[in-house]
Amino acid sequence: MTSTSVDLRKPVPLSPLLRLLILTQLAFNIGFFAVLPFLSEHLGQAVGMAGWLVGFVLGLRTFSQQGLFVVGGALADRYGIRPVVLAGCVLRIAGFGWLGYAERTGAVVGAVLLIGFAAALFSPAVESEVARQAVIHEEAGGQRTRVLALFTVAGQAGAFVGPLLGAVLLSVDFRTVCLAGAGVFVLVLAGHAWMLPQHIPGRQRVRLKGGLGVLVRNRRFLALCWAYGAYLLAYNQLYLALPDEVERATGSQSALAWLFALSSLLVVTAQLPVTRWAGSRLSSRRSMAAGLLLIGAGFSVVAVSRPADWTGTAGLLPSAGFVVLLTFGQMLVAPVARAWVPDLAEKGRLGLYTGALSSVSGLIVLLGSSLTGSLLDGGLPAAVPWLVLAAVPVAAIGLLPRR
Repeated sequence: MTSTSVDLRKPVPLSPLLRLLILTQLAFNIGFFAVLPFLSEHLGQAVGMAGWLVGFVLGLRTFSQQGLFVVGGALADRYGIRPVVLAGCVLRIAGFGWLGYAERTGAVVGAVLLIGFAAALFSPAVESEVARQAVIHEEAGGQRTRVLALFTVAGQAGAFVGPLLGAVLLSVDFRTVCLAGAGVFVLVLAGHAWMLPQHIPGRQRVRLKGGLGVLVRNRRFLALCWAYGAYLLAYNQLYLALPDEVERATGSQSALAWLFALSSLLVVTAQLPVTRWAGSRLSSRRSMAAGLLLIGAGFSVVAVSRPADWTGTAGLLPSAGFVVLLTFGQMLVAPVARAWVPDLAEKGRLGLYTGALSSVSGLIVLLGSSLTGSLLDGGLPAAVPWLVLAAVPVAAIGLLPRR
């Protein structure tokens, strides 16, 4: 990438397609995050799952989404993004509706898999096209990472509104939350059926066969995938380790929505300045390394405070510190990793490579979430699970590819 050579004070206007795709991310996340932050408590209390099973189901949701991104990305390369995005919206509507009425473990797993696979269709299609358009934007004099940062801001704005919407509707019941999430995707489906172009200039359609073999021999790209997977495993603790810590400190998870709102508000207000600062001072590798260090520090804050066993408002301070450090780490890692992919991808297969980035990380989250659930329920000294989680992103720095 050549982000350091661009004058960020004179941003190039975004194309209409980029504006549409960025708004797409906003809408997707409003519907998704109205439901997801409250899933862990629902599974543990209403459905009665054990801690390890809750962790496994959450990891399964991530794997069915992130793990199958490679399928959605390959389909987007072959058929274009419009049919893949619309199909994903239909499946997400069905999945949320099913989850709202699911009362047994098998039904919950089926609904979660459907919800995840829906995103595995539409997300890599949208993300790969955003990355492709970001390269075009860079060629016109803009900055690639700024486009990806705007995409992240839109997603976090949706992640800010979604939990607040879900928290209000949770006063009725979890089913109402799920049906509201489905309703958001009904609106998304209708809007994209009308506005998303049938054909996008410059986008090539390639055969499905042959791309995966080249990908698995691309060592630098796979190194990026593993490092990004460690980041995503850490980020996933917002939905597993953080709810457990908040409930320990306060006796409920009511403060969780506000911590999610804090994270989203930080990204919305600080992502672009952070991207501007990092783009002028840090290479891609150093930006991701700094972000991973901050994430490790966030886990360490909770680990250091756990022996004191603080409760109430004071007990929430370590969780807030964790959220702040994790969020600033995310700001440094996520846009840069996505902007790096076009430099490593085979021509015409950006969807496949964008999907593979998430698929490898999804596999890491699936395995790691089950282990995390066992750590949290294993009767270990209070600081140990958080220290183990702190070591994961720090160790991943050594996996980052060198330019």
